[in-house]
Amino acid sequence: MAERIRLGMIGGGKGAFIGAVHRIASRMDGHFDLVAGALSSTPEKARESGEWLGLAPDRSYSDFREMAIREKRLKDGIDAVAIVTPNHMHYPVAREFLKRGIHVICDKPLTSALPDARRLAKLAHESDALFVLTHNYTGYPMVRQARGMIAGGEIGTIRVVQVEYPQDWLTEAVETSGDNKQSEWRTDPARSGAGGSTGDIGTHAFNLAGFVTGLELESLSADLQRFVEGRRVDDNAHVMLRYKGGARGMLWCSQVAPGNENALRLRVYGDRGGLEWAQEDPNYLWFTPFGEPRRLLTRAGAGARDVSARVSRTPGGHPEGYLEGFANIYAEAAQAIRAKMAGQPVPADVVYPTVDDGVAGVAFVDACVRSSARNAAWIRLA
Repeated sequence: MAERIRLGMIGGGKGAFIGAVHRIASRMDGHFDLVAGALSSTPEKARESGEWLGLAPDRSYSDFREMAIREKRLKDGIDAVAIVTPNHMHYPVAREFLKRGIHVICDKPLTSALPDARRLAKLAHESDALFVLTHNYTGYPMVRQARGMIAGGEIGTIRVVQVEYPQDWLTEAVETSGDNKQSEWRTDPARSGAGGSTGDIGTHAFNLAGFVTGLELESLSADLQRFVEGRRVDDNAHVMLRYKGGARGMLWCSQVAPGNENALRLRVYGDRGGLEWAQEDPNYLWFTPFGEPRRLLTRAGAGARDVSARVSRTPGGHPEGYLEGFANIYAEAAQAIRAKMAGQPVPADVVYPTVDDGVAGVAFVDACVRSSARNAAWIRLA
């Protein structure tokens, strides 16, 4: 095992869900050591969280800019930083670390506003540092297999893409309860951005469809709703998609669909066959060659490919999912960072969402909001 990559974290203090997920994912393969952090914007909570995680007192910061400056000067300063703050802080935080050549691993969406996304992409391209966006569903083995099968022409020319991500946790106005921080910031346009369900989970659905198919979106027509009275961002969206090359798609995301937890599902149909994958049953991929019986492909069974085996962790029949998929993104990031540190090219088989994927996701949300405001008019991506 090579020397571990020194990792810092911004946000994700004690009690934060996604911060804990990132820490688990970073540790799963032993590639990273968390050595520094600005874990909260509140100094007292930042200090308490640093102590709780065992950070040295002088490596626990209350200000991310101070952390970026000092860590860059330290002989054993961080090599990479994980950004797990609310969306509106992604740009200012990433900017401070990128301009100091520190690799960035950022939670999605890239930013809360499209101009910031474009500015961040420019900074990332000008920096020597890598930028990894944690659309974690791209790390699932059977998602990688679907991507490989489509690239290999096994379903022919793509005609139809259907992707959906329904949840039910915002069916009521839980953001007004005063005890649900996740719902408070995710429904606050100042922190989440103009998109609600579109920015939170619609970006996952959009990214998954593009990652698997390789298609580029040309235009969309979106109908966004705020079903819960008083809510300031959308909680449900129906989006029609027109891809370059002629394929057509539909995307539905909702956080007010009772009975759904994290029901991300993708269907892709070509002129030679179809593929279906569901996140809540992630170890299986349904493949139907045209005119033939439906086939169930598994991570370790007959039909499994090298691209899925490469990111599989347990023997077939053992459940593997969310945390492992997240860890695969961190493992890919580690390989890319080590190659960069050694002055070598990133291996060709290392795959992770980039800053450009992030810009595409924010542009998708921006177009959805603009389209819905014009009665679901067709909008070309800006």
